Amino acid sequence: MSTHGEQFGPDIPDGTYDVFIVDAEDVGDDTLRLAVTILGGDLKGDVVDITATGLGVDVIDAMGMPGTLTVDAGTPSLRIDGA
Repeated sequence: MSTHGEQFGPDIPDGTYDVFIVDAEDVGDDTLRLAVTILGGDLKGDVVDITATGLGVDVIDAMGMPGTLTVDAGTPSLRIDGA
């Protein structure tokens, strides 16, 4: 399942990034605030905070999950792998 969200933290250039969810917080209304770390490339190790709605997972299930972060025209979209 993927969702568009709002990105906080460092500006990430448009592209596709393999990520790992290192923190998650339920902020209500089917919305999670996630901290994801980028797993490769020039941004490897950078942590990006994203608020996402409609992922279809709860906060506990999101923790430790791999995913794909796509940034298009500065707008992030996150797909959690295996969700």
